[in-house]
Amino acid sequence: MLLKEQASIMLSLQASMNAKVDPDWVSSRYPYLRAVVVEGAEAIEHHGWKWWKKQEKDLPQLQMELIDIWHFVMSEILLANNADHDSSLHALMGMLGSAKAQNLIAFDGRQYVIAELDLITKFELLIALAVSRRIELALFSAIMSDCELDWEALYCQYVGKNVLNMFRQDKGYKAGTYQKIWNGREDNEYLVEIIESLDSSRLEFKDEVYAALEAAYPSE
Repeated sequence: MLLKEQASIMLSLQASMNAKVDPDWVSSRYPYLRAVVVEGAEAIEHHGWKWWKKQEKDLPQLQMELIDIWHFVMSEILLANNADHDSSLHALMGMLGSAKAQNLIAFDGRQYVIAELDLITKFELLIALAVSRRIELALFSAIMSDCELDWEALYCQYVGKNVLNMFRQDKGYKAGTYQKIWNGREDNEYLVEIIESLDSSRLEFKDEVYAALEAAYPSE
């Protein structure tokens, strides 16, 4: 289960990223769950859904889509609480607590038993709920499990991706001066190695990820 300290760090990071994209993001009230719809559809593509041709499930890409979805889920929770950190944290932890014992989702006049759904159907239900502006963390957690992703791994990948996004912005991503290839390798590859080399339980984890990216980034 996600620790309260980890949830707090992720909410802070998400609020900071949203503010970097648009300082007025709270008043702008972007439809973050619309992005969940799109990311969920992309996840289905990475899983493969065409019955008329052979397709292979791309597990790493599925996991990456879940990280992206989590960005938007937290943004929606923050927005619902007017970006107040303590209120958002209380709401998130309450939702996670309720999700532990939940196996039924009522939607559109039907009862869905989460444990009986295959992965694609779970994604379809996630999309339908997002269209209806609903967040169901029991369903999201079940999708994570199907994609071999636990909360600790999600935390590590989320923090890493968020810090990398911040690092890119600080190094001129918007202006087009950022170097995505470092000594012949993409920055994402460096990020994976950095995360694996650090202790994610430390409160300084996000700062250590940033410092390691700074040390690896080409000076010229």
